[in-house]
Amino acid sequence: MLTTNIQDVQTTPMIQLIGQRRAVRKYKDLPVARDIIEQVLDAGRMAPSAMNRQPWRFYVLTKSETIQAFSKEIAAKALKGLLQTGGSGIRKALKAAAGLLSFSHGINLHLLKDPVFYGAPVVIFLTAPRDNEWAPLDIGMCSQNMMLAAKSLGLDSCPVGFGKFVEKTKIFRQLQVPPSEQVLLAIILGYGDETPEVHKRLQDNILFID
Repeated sequence: MLTTNIQDVQTTPMIQLIGQRRAVRKYKDLPVARDIIEQVLDAGRMAPSAMNRQPWRFYVLTKSETIQAFSKEIAAKALKGLLQTGGSGIRKALKAAAGLLSFSHGINLHLLKDPVFYGAPVVIFLTAPRDNEWAPLDIGMCSQNMMLAAKSLGLDSCPVGFGKFVEKTKIFRQLQVPPSEQVLLAIILGYGDETPEVHKRLQDNILFID
């Protein structure tokens, strides 16, 4: 059975970064320089993709007022969508509501204004063509590149699945996303104001065949 924790391994800087990256949901009220954001985006562009189609496009928000407006609209649509599913959807909605307003990461006044993006100074929506069946996998690899690059540049990040609900909001048109694309994920970036504990990793999920 494997017992080594990757965050404790003294090895290459990249392996250390993988072990140090966390999903951060509390940020300092500090802007991120444009050139740093572009470095993060460049790292995303270097991700592998099916048949090298590079399907990703990035829609970036950096103004706090705009981010807060999107956050409130997305929160409302996400909860409404879950409630409309009935049954388990109601339970998911209640759990989601608790998560959106949770103070488990410490009292964060930003949550009152920004329940989805946690007061982060940068929000990046990632899209891909609707007719690309491999796009979700490609976007996953792209986003991991971005979050590791962010960590290497002194930033923290968090993938926000609720970001896809932006398509149902009235202000979605402000992103200027064409109908041929779909929003698959949002990533938030900023200077973290918390250090989440490392969650225990499963160690019994490997099978060497030969």
